[in-house]
Amino acid sequence: MCNNGGSGFFRYGDGRVGRWQCQFGSAVGRYRFSMQDQEKTTALSSLQEESEKEAARNAGTDGASVGSVQVGGFADMASTDNKVSAAHSRKIEDTVVVSEGYTRDLKENTGLTEEEEGFKKLVIARVNDYVNVRDLPSEEGNIVGKLYNKSVGNFIEEENGWYKIKSGSVEGYVKGEYCVTGDEAVDYAKEVGTRIATVTTTTLKVREQPGLEETVLGLVPIEDELIVTEELDGWVKVNIEEGDGYVSNEYVTLSTEFVKAESIEEERARLEKEEAARRAAQEAANKKMASNKASSSSQTTDGGKTYQNPTGSSGSDVVKFAMQFVGNPYVYGGTSLTNGADCSGFVMSVYNNFGVSLPHSSAADRNVGAAVNGIENAQPGDIVCYSGHVGIYAGNGQLVHASTSKTGIIVSSATYRPILSIRRIF
Repeated sequence: MCNNGGSGFFRYGDGRVGRWQCQFGSAVGRYRFSMQDQEKTTALSSLQEESEKEAARNAGTDGASVGSVQVGGFADMASTDNKVSAAHSRKIEDTVVVSEGYTRDLKENTGLTEEEEGFKKLVIARVNDYVNVRDLPSEEGNIVGKLYNKSVGNFIEEENGWYKIKSGSVEGYVKGEYCVTGDEAVDYAKEVGTRIATVTTTTLKVREQPGLEETVLGLVPIEDELIVTEELDGWVKVNIEEGDGYVSNEYVTLSTEFVKAESIEEERARLEKEEAARRAAQEAANKKMASNKASSSSQTTDGGKTYQNPTGSSGSDVVKFAMQFVGNPYVYGGTSLTNGADCSGFVMSVYNNFGVSLPHSSAADRNVGAAVNGIENAQPGDIVCYSGHVGIYAGNGQLVHASTSKTGIIVSSATYRPILSIRRIF
């Protein structure tokens, strides 16, 4: 079992070795399981007993064996938008069963992979905001948690139109009319789940077509997370700032994210933590502004161009400062607002001028600050996160960001690509 993320190895019945990896995804409250052997698929905990029985029936026919690995883990912060619903602090333990023969036979007989068959055992909320999780199968039951829209739980049993579920640290009952499960959950799980490719090499080349000799479309740093739009033999199609491209499976770890429930206690702790982070950022910005005022100059000259130093400590002040650098170059790995920065380097350096330290990673930026629910609730200065990209919300539906080496630092529509999450610092 991995309690803080980790990885390990196991051996298949034919002697080959596979690798498992358990991760915490701080950007969204999510559970991940991934395997580097692309011929294998994974099942959810509810299939353990079924797959063991199937393997026993097939013993001696195809040489496949069943191995199990216990994994667990969820994020400690929230991420929300119209693509990924509110998700917060939680932890869960699942048993994942890996069986080559069982997966093959299952797909041949039903047309579903083992993972897809496991989706039938999910309970997925389909509501405007969230459905209450209660300790009893009745409206009179006490509320013990919230299952947010498009969030999932593992089905335990049904009682009088109520589903008993286990999701994250929450166990209780949700009203069946607000959720889907069984066959209906198979396709819906694919819609609400997010397939992620996490970069495992220092600099990953994203190519225009699958193939090591194909033209390089863009570069992505280690640990960045890319949305997978298609899986091929040895390659996956991903979305980056320059467009859709292909990366080799050899240099990424594939995983699927599902949002889980949040208990009442976890919600309270999350809100307190986010408020503390907001206060700390505001205090840091105020100190930085006081230092700037005490300085002999309110301007900085670089390369013959003069820039105004920050004069306030609000999100609008962040945007005002950032807009001065529009037209400056994009440089992969760079952090200079004047000589060149990449997307996360731009966001990091802008906020550094306000006394706020942020990571140099678009994936890690999904963890910072507090969650904002949808672009319609975004405010100037909010950080907008995409697949392999990040920028600063400028207000009025606009985004200021270090886009590509061809365009440099620009202003564009904030909704020009699907948004993964929005984070607020002040």
